[in-house]
Amino acid sequence: MPETVAAAVTRTPSGRLALAASPEPIALGPLDGRYQSAVAPLVDYLSEAALNRDRVAVEVEWLIHLTNNNVLPGAGPLTPEQQEKLRGIVTEFDAGSVTELAEIEAVTVHDVKAVEYYIARRLPAIGIENLTAMVHFGCTSEDINNLSYALGVKGAVEEVWLPAASALVKQIEAMAEENRAVPMLSRTHGQPATPTTLGKELAVIAHRLNRQLDRVSKTQYLGKINGATGTYAAHVASVPGADWQAVAQSFVEGLGLTWNPLTTQIESHDWQAELYADVARFNRILHNVCTDIWSYISIGYFRQIPVAGATGSSTMPHKVNPIRFENAEANLEISNGLLDTLGATLVTSRWQRDLTDSSSQRNIGVAFGHSLLAISNVAKGLKALDVAEEVLAADLDTNWEVLGEAIQMVMRAEAIAGVEGMENPYERLKDLTRGQRVDAARMQEFVSGLGLSPGAEARLLALTPGKYTGIASQLVDHLK
Repeated sequence: MPETVAAAVTRTPSGRLALAASPEPIALGPLDGRYQSAVAPLVDYLSEAALNRDRVAVEVEWLIHLTNNNVLPGAGPLTPEQQEKLRGIVTEFDAGSVTELAEIEAVTVHDVKAVEYYIARRLPAIGIENLTAMVHFGCTSEDINNLSYALGVKGAVEEVWLPAASALVKQIEAMAEENRAVPMLSRTHGQPATPTTLGKELAVIAHRLNRQLDRVSKTQYLGKINGATGTYAAHVASVPGADWQAVAQSFVEGLGLTWNPLTTQIESHDWQAELYADVARFNRILHNVCTDIWSYISIGYFRQIPVAGATGSSTMPHKVNPIRFENAEANLEISNGLLDTLGATLVTSRWQRDLTDSSSQRNIGVAFGHSLLAISNVAKGLKALDVAEEVLAADLDTNWEVLGEAIQMVMRAEAIAGVEGMENPYERLKDLTRGQRVDAARMQEFVSGLGLSPGAEARLLALTPGKYTGIASQLVDHLK
């Protein structure tokens, strides 16, 4: 038998096998490893491969735009077949394309130049090799990059993040509707306070989140294609007769973006900072949702539905931990750390250009990934909750002192109406209720001895903590 040649073994300095040398790539970060399935849709928009595909798309559309509009003398419109084949470079962009681009970039040491060469290689097969010089015509790298990032972020937000976030809010709205009339003790400063309903509190959450979604949905994704310092200098020098501003505006708007007419070499990224601030605000509200739901679980307002085969603790068999909400908290914090950094750094650039945005923008996908993962976890966590109405009712029944507010307000109204003996209502209720529990019998005895008008006394004697919710259930209708 032939002698077997042992494969070379790579080890770390500590003597352990080097996992980085594994034939199968091992993810460094959790989004590409443990949580990959939850964030996979973002790969089509915010990965390096997606960025390169969008770069190819922008270059191809620029070439078609220039020829269709006869901008350059001698380069008239392409045939429909030629345009279809050009666009096929984009639609057929695959893993092999990623590899080929990487090989070209290894030589050019420039990512956008690699895209230019990648497209140029394919023009002979389309029969337009004479237009090779028109690929990347008049453009600086940032002309292609700013448009590509805008397309990628727009796609990620509109096709992935917004649908997921909107579905979560709809889920919360459904819970609000279902529980609109379920009375619940409020807690202000952690202390028992005027009762509300569970549905109304969930409606508050949904309303807050919806406002942020509305802001995100109205984002303007800006773009420019005006040359090395935003002056169209090379454009005018090479083709002085063209209306380059009109050409640029129609091209950018044709991509579904908003044209930015005034820039340096870079599109200023202000729209990105605005968007990331809105997404971060959504994240912060959702973080507050997680901590509140976690707290309600801890006091028994929600029961967690056990998952067959799941383990809550490695040593305490009884536990069902609120891990979905804890996981979401952490991921929302990480997402916001990145979003805040992106919003702060992307709006600054030294003079007409520096490259800090190049590295920063490569983390956009990570920021959205952690937010998307959190949204997924909250949605799953909410599905596993059951409202413990008996716990909510018992909590209300042991806090009759919360009716003190109602009683003293009725006394004030009675005093205004001329009923005698209604002096110092706040102080009298304060003496009765502050820092002590008052049961139903004691509260009704107090009310009966106030000397209220018959109608007012009857209303208060019929009142219980569970009925003292005002119009909370009606307020849920604002979600409609």
